[in-house]
Amino acid sequence: MVDPPRRAPAGDVLHSRLLRWQGSRTWARLIREAEALWHVDVREMHRLAACELSALLQEVPPRLRRRVNRWLRRFGVATRLNP
Repeated sequence: MVDPPRRAPAGDVLHSRLLRWQGSRTWARLIREAEALWHVDVREMHRLAACELSALLQEVPPRLRRRVNRWLRRFGVATRLNP
């Protein structure tokens, strides 16, 4: 007889959801901070902001992109991740 698949305890599910929420919020805040550098009227800062923003956009895990986009909309950030 085959045993039915076991469900994760409710605490594990909540913990994983909390970690995803915190991770998404962290990525969105980092992207917002990188975009904020664009408002400084210094060429070197623009170059640094472009490098930082480009790196951040590449590093966001694909499974978090929709959630990060939701945070970015709430923060009023112009950058959006491709789905």
